[in-house]
Amino acid sequence: MAVIHQTTLVPSKLELLTDWLPKQPWYRSRPGGPDLERVGGFRLDDPADAVGVEFMAVADGPTTYLVPMTYRGAPLDGADAALLGTAEHGVLGQRWIYDGGHDPVLVAQLVALIQGVAEPQAQSTSNVPDPTVATRPATEGPLTVTGFETVDAGSGTEVRVATEGGALTVRLNRVLSDAPADESVPGVLANRRRPDGTPVRATYATATFRPA
Repeated sequence: MAVIHQTTLVPSKLELLTDWLPKQPWYRSRPGGPDLERVGGFRLDDPADAVGVEFMAVADGPTTYLVPMTYRGAPLDGADAALLGTAEHGVLGQRWIYDGGHDPVLVAQLVALIQGVAEPQAQSTSNVPDPTVATRPATEGPLTVTGFETVDAGSGTEVRVATEGGALTVRLNRVLSDAPADESVPGVLANRRRPDGTPVRATYATATFRPA
């Protein structure tokens, strides 16, 4: 399970996101620019224990965004366009931080989570599963990822995943709705906080599967 180091990260994740978010097609601009607060999320383990994987919900005034991120000890080949930036970790040294929808480690673990194979972990505590994260599989059994394409648009991010059994389309809800989450839809549900501090269930991602 992932070890969460209680140390410094310079610049911080929110500082990196403050610069990165307004450049995204799904960002809803507001006067004064981003004023971000972390309001939810969870982590996933990398089976190789090399890449940090986090799903973070951040509030910017009345709007809450989903930002999946990966943390690497070296640059990810071919992913320059998905780089949020670099930061100095107090224990691990320099880290390259990516928009996780473009990182093969996060995509594979997200598919495993949806299919009930990967166990969600607490966002800020080491070796503690997060029982508040709920998933519903898009098809029966595990899926082995053989490739993927990620498309960012104003409406959100679509990850088109090729598997040995067919095509899985995962939609990352970049803007998290205030509407009640539909637990019958395949995908991922997790908690976040409203501006007044009350918890609400949010649909982080939905999934559809088309057999080969």
